[in-house]
Amino acid sequence: MARPAPTIDIARLRRLLDGVNAFGFNAVTGGYNRVGYSADDMAVRDWFTREMGDSGLAVSRDAANNLFGRFGPADGPCIMAGSHLDTVPEGGAFDGSLGACVALECVRAMRDAGIEPQTAIVAVATAEEEGRFGGMLGSQTIAGLVTRSWINLASDADGVRLADAMTERGLDPYGVLDAGWEPGSITAFLELHIEQGPVLERSRIPIGIVNGISGVCFLQVRYDGVANHSGTTPMDMRADAFAGLAAFANSIPATIAAHGTGQSRITIGKVELQPNFAHTVPGSAEFSIILRDTSEEVMRALRADVLENVEAAAKVHGLKISVEEKSWLSPAGLDAGIRTVLTEEADRLGHASIVMPSGAGHDAQTMQSFCPSGLIFIPSRNGISHAPEEWSDWADIEKGAQLMLNALVRLSA
Repeated sequence: MARPAPTIDIARLRRLLDGVNAFGFNAVTGGYNRVGYSADDMAVRDWFTREMGDSGLAVSRDAANNLFGRFGPADGPCIMAGSHLDTVPEGGAFDGSLGACVALECVRAMRDAGIEPQTAIVAVATAEEEGRFGGMLGSQTIAGLVTRSWINLASDADGVRLADAMTERGLDPYGVLDAGWEPGSITAFLELHIEQGPVLERSRIPIGIVNGISGVCFLQVRYDGVANHSGTTPMDMRADAFAGLAAFANSIPATIAAHGTGQSRITIGKVELQPNFAHTVPGSAEFSIILRDTSEEVMRALRADVLENVEAAAKVHGLKISVEEKSWLSPAGLDAGIRTVLTEEADRLGHASIVMPSGAGHDAQTMQSFCPSGLIFIPSRNGISHAPEEWSDWADIEKGAQLMLNALVRLSA
């Protein structure tokens, strides 16, 4: 008698995601706080490790605190599937964690159906994807892309060094240098993620199949002027750091118009003014600039113009400048063969799908440098992400999860 086709147990998946989101929840704001290498980030990984073990998987961790749950043959190459468990500060309930939970649920569903994959499937929960320290440390570790110099220099927006944050949690930061997987050990990487944008919802299409992911350049800029009395300092005699920041911000639309594409994004996301007092001209302004595009050539043109405008604004307002490039993640085109598998399986399920780019960075773009990779999107309500209001409907989640399951069964047979 033929075995039943494996199906997603949506109630079980929902319980798993609820379990993850018990960690780092802020009842006042409704946001989730599991920033990389925080106490809640470490605790959720311990909990998820137990969930993997209780599901009968062979569980391991690496130096970056990536979690791996292997199902199928103990030796030989594997197919890896999953996403991340860390969040941005006051983030949402679905970003990353849903993809990690879907990967584990897919393995559980295969076990329930009595399916033994010919190629092992490894469910992964990657570490530090949200870029607290400027990169995607978990997937970069797997792909063998981390360098000693980067570890030495990496720090977060508050000046906390990556090496110190990892050491405080009992991790060896330099252990990641030897934690890369061997070439050929992963034959494919699959990730499910919320879209974090409005396209699928507006189009009333439940599935997005990603063909390319924007690169990300993270610049940290500091303007230093002169803090002075706001009442006694004439406007034409000020070295106002905030005025310089405002002038630069005003140049962004022209930069996009001159050098960008429909996929270009430039964002000033974090700003600190000193002394930050109502009656004092700001003496310093430190701010982040994140620029993105799906073309590396376009990214470099945007970066060059941004730096020109940073300097021009400083000159006009009599400011000193320091600029540090915290990280550069190149754009990635995802594997056409994996994309075909996902499209065919969506068609077999009767789910409408579109091929689309991703404006946000994902582990799949890092993994594409190591093995063929694919990324499934499901709709985000109102396109909102990185906020407590982030939401995806469970009917859409079920469609995306079943697509992931069918693709894993096909690829591992």
